[in-house]
Amino acid sequence: MSTVRIDNRQFDLSISEAPIQLLVLAVLEGEGIDPDEVWIHFVSEAEISLLHEKHFDDPTPTDCISFPIDDEVLGEVVVCPKVAIDYAARQGESAYGELALYVVHGVLHLIGYEDTTLAKAAKMRVAEERYRAARTVCALSLGES
Repeated sequence: MSTVRIDNRQFDLSISEAPIQLLVLAVLEGEGIDPDEVWIHFVSEAEISLLHEKHFDDPTPTDCISFPIDDEVLGEVVVCPKVAIDYAARQGESAYGELALYVVHGVLHLIGYEDTTLAKAAKMRVAEERYRAARTVCALSLGES
């Protein structure tokens, strides 16, 4: 079974590890892969902006950035809860629901999904929808913690 490591370096949103770990494991199982390890980092808006600029030449905050590594350590997903809070507030949605979507989206990127074209983005959206129930359970669990 894969180990999901959580690194929480932000203070915008309270995050419990267990619901995030279960969500990541649901995606890995659903996609039929079993790496040794996956890292999920929760960072501030300032930190994700620096990473976005360094790796994508764009200094604006973004929802998540994925860094694939290999088959054993699948990679690292860096998520910005503040972006989730702001987006959810504008949409009248749950910040935890949005955060769960970002985690799924980032893990799907590690697995090889892309959203660089309309066709690839459509496949990514279908994959994200497969995990709607797991995202909902995660969001509810996080909201209760």
